[in-house]
Amino acid sequence: MEGFARYAVYWTPGPGALADFGAAWLGWDPQQGRAVPHPDLPGLPGPVAELTDEPRRYGLHATLKPPFRLAPGRTAAGLDRAVAALAARLAPARVPEGLALGSLGGFLALLPAGDGAALDALAAEAVAALDAFRAEPEPAELARRRALPLTPRQEALLARWGYPYVMEDFRFHVTLTGRLAPVAAERTAAALAPVLAPLLPRPFVLDALSLLGEDAGGRFHLIARHATGGG
Repeated sequence: MEGFARYAVYWTPGPGALADFGAAWLGWDPQQGRAVPHPDLPGLPGPVAELTDEPRRYGLHATLKPPFRLAPGRTAAGLDRAVAALAARLAPARVPEGLALGSLGGFLALLPAGDGAALDALAAEAVAALDAFRAEPEPAELARRRALPLTPRQEALLARWGYPYVMEDFRFHVTLTGRLAPVAAERTAAALAPVLAPLLPRPFVLDALSLLGEDAGGRFHLIARHATGGG
């Protein structure tokens, strides 16, 4: 548990068909900490390895508390206890309509098919409740965050929480590809849709918080998955 470069709190799927497909699609299984062969899907605009290169190291997930270095004096064991305590006091967040394949910022992702306010509220709680464990970002990290233009509000969120896309600028999503040209995105979505359709739960219930650690090679590993209260 100790010794990871950064830590993050994500939603990750529990064991099952969606987790298995996500590991194969992205080529990385954070629960097992190993690479997984990509599936052979017809109709894709390019190799799966190229389409998924950017999100591969994270595994199939939705970010709740973005990756951060531990603050001085904090330990991974202490963070794990805090995540477990937070999960225990949070109610599961539900989207009755489930998740749907869509596009966000030029990449394909699973997005709430209905009102995602409960998911957003849970993520905001995670960001705030665990912030004492987060070290302040280094100048190089801030520069990377500003590579894309930020709004004044996003600049304020970056200064306060170390990440610009949290709180009211957060949108729950499960990343499936890197940024794609419109035609490539359309072809990839057409190939993925029939495969994903039977795997997506309805309703979607976020019933656990997953603590992950980033290794020296940039790959994320599941440390623990803590059920929410009643989850």
